[in-house]
Formats: sequence, structure tokens, C-alpha cells
Amino acid sequence: MGSKSLSQEYDFIEDEDSPVKTYRPLRSRFNNNAKNTCDSSSAVKKDFSIEHVEVVTKLENSNTTENISTNSSQIQGKVIYMCSKYLVDKADQMLKVPKRASLVSSLIEAYSLYRYLSVVEPRPATFDELCVFHSADYLEFLKKISGQDDDEKHEEEALQYGLSYDCAVHHGVYDYTCIVSGASIQAAQSLNNHAANIAINWYGGWHHGKKDYASGFCYTNDAVLAILKLREHFSRVLYVDLDLHHGDGVEEAFSSTNKVMTVSVHKYAVGFFPGSGSIKDIGYGKGKYYSVNIPLKDGIQDTEFATLVCRVLVKVKEKFDPEVVVCQCGADGLAGDPNESFNLTPLSLGKCVYTLKSWKLPILLLGGGGYNHENTARCWTYLTGVAVGRKLSNDLPEHRYLMNYGPGYELNIAAGNMRDQNSRDYLQAVYSDILYNLNQLPSGEH
Repeated sequence: MGSKSLSQEYDFIEDEDSPVKTYRPLRSRFNNNAKNTCDSSSAVKKDFSIEHVEVVTKLENSNTTENISTNSSQIQGKVIYMCSKYLVDKADQMLKVPKRASLVSSLIEAYSLYRYLSVVEPRPATFDELCVFHSADYLEFLKKISGQDDDEKHEEEALQYGLSYDCAVHHGVYDYTCIVSGASIQAAQSLNNHAANIAINWYGGWHHGKKDYASGFCYTNDAVLAILKLREHFSRVLYVDLDLHHGDGVEEAFSSTNKVMTVSVHKYAVGFFPGSGSIKDIGYGKGKYYSVNIPLKDGIQDTEFATLVCRVLVKVKEKFDPEVVVCQCGADGLAGDPNESFNLTPLSLGKCVYTLKSWKLPILLLGGGGYNHENTARCWTYLTGVAVGRKLSNDLPEHRYLMNYGPGYELNIAAGNMRDQNSRDYLQAVYSDILYNLNQLPSGEH
């Protein structure tokens, strides 16, 4: 995606026969006069973020950006960002994403987004707080083994808890899980207390963790713990998972309740981890039809991804009527990720987050996957801009890790060019099945 594409907005044209709406490029949002009046040296520009579709028609010819910025601030409310040196240091020690946390936190700070955020230093979750979801036996073993240097001594027992291969134990992993889970729990509590409209923990979102089993780089499931905290105050919680991988741990935890609806959009293919998330996985018992899966094939593009997901979300809102939203923003579907699966750019995730934000409900934003660390930092910094209603300069500001982003040193990333295996007929069939399932939900229940 070159910088030129950032000067255009895309308008969703309704087509009830298909989830794939036609994208119509609008005129350049900045005329020459507006460009000349912008402070090109400022990393955070006072204009509207690129997702504000509903105000484009009114404001694209404006020579000033002050009224646009005001409109944005009214939408976003107070935004809390969970971050501390201790949290970043512990997250940097994760074997599968080393130093990623530092890239994310440094880029957010470099764009001066702290001016629009309330930065909160999280505290570690207590053992009892983790036990709200996870089994005490599993946590006790994780705590014991993470404090020892001789992993082989407990190798057989570790295998029973999934602590091997993609969840290898390393020194201090229990402390890491405590601070990351604590950050998500505390972020959820800030929504319960009405201390924030949006809370962010980019270092959480580990959605594969099971009650007594580590899975997919996830030792605990901070998303589940956050949802359980939100349930103390809110009756209906919507969980949206944008990660490349199915949010199986969260779906499994709530698959039998009608108080939490899970929506996961992910790659679904034979042999691809975790192997779940079929269109037919809809929950059971009281939770039947409250698990929504959007299985996609390789090569999906921004346009098709955003239109399909956003249309599903609009229908979900209509049928479920959530009171609060948790959105896991895994960045491993972006072009350039080692998984080499989707062709996405941060724009598609931004459109989904902005759709949720437009509902004006409390939102918890979490991180997740993302193994091209620089692109993940770009994405979550961009989404932070979406959260606070600020458009970010495409030129990356000077900061400690600037040289990691060469040779272009831009916020944008280029869309992938893999062949899109998601035909129009396939996407239509997925949307139709989801629509049918959602229509089975009892009306007037809420």
C-alpha cells in the first residue's frame, strides 16, 4: 500500500445480495490548500482518521481540520492504555515474539499518542485472579517450573499441561503471565468503573490458552479473564477476534452461555492451527448460535475482509445487543507475516475496530499474534490512532528503533499479492450461513 492510497477513502455501497460490497474511491480528502496548511513536521496531524467514513462527504472539501478533530474526540471518549516498563520488559522475553513489545510501545510513544491516552501502569494478577478461569494445579506447576533452570526434570509433567513445543517454558514465564493477565483484567475493570470508554492492552490477547493447558504461545488466557471481569458488571459481552488463527480458547470457554457471544474471523484449512472454527461450530446448550465463525481461505484482501466482517458485526449487534465489546486485534493476517496467509493491511483491521467504536459502547482492545514485529508495531500504533481519533503521518518519527523499519521508514505496509482463494460464491455462502444461524436466536430475549 503506497502512501497515495491514504489520501483516498472508500465508501461501502450496500448490496444485499452479497457481503462483498463495491468499493468506490472518493476524491482526495485533502485539497492543495489543506495540504499546505498541515504541519508536515507533526507526527500526529489534527485531521480525521482514515476510518471516519460517515464524515467524509461533509468534510472532504474543508480547508480546515479543527472541526474534524473535534468530531473525532467526541466519538472516542477517554482511552486508557495499559503500559509500563515492567510489562514491556516481561513481554519482550516471550520466546515467540522477542522484543516485539518494545517496538510497539516505542512507536506509540514516538507518535506522541500519549497526549491522547491515559497511560496506566498495570499490576500483576494474583493467583486467585488467575484461578477465576485457570485450574490451580496448572498454575502451581507453571509457577514452579518457571522458577527453575532444569526443564528436563519436569518434562513429562510439562507435556501434560501443554508446556512444550510452541509453549516452551522459560525462566520467569509465570511472572510474564501474571503481568499480562493483570493488565487485561485491570483494563476490563476500568470499563466496569466507567473510568474509560476504550481500554487497550496490546500485550495481551493470548486467546488459545485453556483452563488447564497451554496452547499456541498462550500460557494463560487473558481475554477470557477480562471477559469474566466484565461479566461482573455487564450482562452481555461481545468478543470479536481478528487474529489469523481461530480464537478457540475464548470460544470454548463461553460456548455454552448466551451471555457472551464470540465472533472469530480466521484462516480455516486442513492442518492449520488450531484446526477449529468451522462455520458449523455454533456453540451448544444455552450457547447454541452464540459462537460465530467466519472461516476464510488464503489470500483474502482488505476489501473483502472488511466488508464481510463488518456486515456480520452489524447483524450481531442487531441480534445480540451487546453492552460491551472485547476485540482481539491479532496482526498475523497482515501481508509480510511469516504465516504467509492473508493479503491484509492495517486498514482492514482499522475498519473493523472503527465499526465497533461507532456503536459507542465500552471497548477493550487486545493484541495477539503478529510475527513480523515491525508490521505488528505499525498496525497497533495505527489502531491506537483509530482509538483516539487521530490520523498518523505516514513518515515514521525519529525514535530508538527507526532503523528497523527501513528502507521505506513508513507507517504503511504494502498489501500482499497472493492469489485470493476466497471466491465471491464462497464468501456469499459463508455470509448466508452466518445470517441463518443468527436468525435462529430468540427475538426479544434482551
